[in-house]
Amino acid sequence: MAFSGKAIIVKLAYRYGVDAVTVIMYRMLFALPIFAAMAWWAGRGQAPLSGRDWAGVLGLGVTGYYLASFLDFLGLQYVTASLERLILYLNPTLVLLLGWLLYRRPWSRAQLAGMAVSYAGALLVFGHEARLEGRNVALGTLLVFASAVSYAIYLVYSGQLVKRLGSLRLVGLATSVACLLCIAQFLLLRPVESALHVAPQVIWLSLLNAVACTAVPVLLVMMAIERVGAAVTAQTGMVGPVSTILLGVWLLGEPFTPWVAAGTLLVLAGIFVFTRGPR
Repeated sequence: MAFSGKAIIVKLAYRYGVDAVTVIMYRMLFALPIFAAMAWWAGRGQAPLSGRDWAGVLGLGVTGYYLASFLDFLGLQYVTASLERLILYLNPTLVLLLGWLLYRRPWSRAQLAGMAVSYAGALLVFGHEARLEGRNVALGTLLVFASAVSYAIYLVYSGQLVKRLGSLRLVGLATSVACLLCIAQFLLLRPVESALHVAPQVIWLSLLNAVACTAVPVLLVMMAIERVGAAVTAQTGMVGPVSTILLGVWLLGEPFTPWVAAGTLLVLAGIFVFTRGPR
């Protein structure tokens, strides 16, 4: 639920006249000390990283946290938080698709069926929103989908590096890289003084986003995996899209229509069937 709250906070920040470059800069600025401390803590007494390891950390930081986050923030300017969360929830299907393209990993019939159902649900919500909001919804959907693809690339390529460095150390290092890139992006694209002329609410929302919706969920998920395993943790994460929709209706005034309800049920059912298939 905390992960899902990111989209709500970003949409609230946009109401104060800021753009994606500024919002993500503030989020990563506040998150940087937390993830740097995480990397230091997990790396105590460990062997220093090799040049190959640093190259892997840099690559994963770009794809998994910098590019995925930036594209997601851009897309949220054009689509509702509900549609954004449903698109990102398709991520397991993209991981399997990349696994097939890169390593020729087979598909099962159950996975194909689950994938078809989940994409049908996402398309249902997209079509309804596009009819109401216009062509910008297509652009926002494309950006959020590109974000999901970028994060799927991170997941596919992170396996070997996780085994060498450990999940906590890798997340801390890769996210720190992404934080520095987002700050550098702002310095290149915007005048420095513009950061001083944002509404105070943007600062507080960004701080909340960095702590409650970025750093804390990462730790909670890792603690959950240690206690109940990855499969149960992933299935419990199915509350994410539902919580985003409820928060969007409550805090943002987004419409909750039968189309949204039907699309959400299809996506959740499809992903449930998909993740129950052979791994």
